Amino acid sequence: MPNVSSISALSGFYASEHGRLRRIARRITGCRDAAEDVVQDAFVKLSGRKVEADDVGLLVRTTQNLARDAMRASRVRTAYAARMTEEQLAPGLAAPDQATASRQELDALLAAIEALPERTRRVFLMNKVDEVPYPEIASRLGVSVSTVEKEMISALSFCRDWRRRRA
Repeated sequence: MPNVSSISALSGFYASEHGRLRRIARRITGCRDAAEDVVQDAFVKLSGRKVEADDVGLLVRTTQNLARDAMRASRVRTAYAARMTEEQLAPGLAAPDQATASRQELDALLAAIEALPERTRRVFLMNKVDEVPYPEIASRLGVSVSTVEKEMISALSFCRDWRRRRA
């Protein structure tokens, strides 16, 4: 944990060097907002270290390194975005035959779930469809959380076996 004197030294650096560091970072990044983020990151990064009055060089070097890292990350993101195809950018719409097959698969699963014991089916649907957490399911059904967990294990095992049989 940093001591009070290193925090005050870092605060002093922030007050006296912030503008210069922002200019250094802006020359590297080419963006005022990115430069501001870099300077903030530099101070956060050094906040856990003991900082002395003569550590201005460390602060400058840290800012430069973080600005270069930000630029590299930006270039990687830009290159990745440039390689994206139109199909990757467009929202995925399933072909009619794929949509029909998926719907048939879902209908078959729902029919199979009907074969589960009533409480197991209710626990499974409450959690997976309605996104109700286990403790609330237990409260609604008047059972323990452990019982809900066991019912979910049973339902998930059933679904896994059902899927394996269909494959």
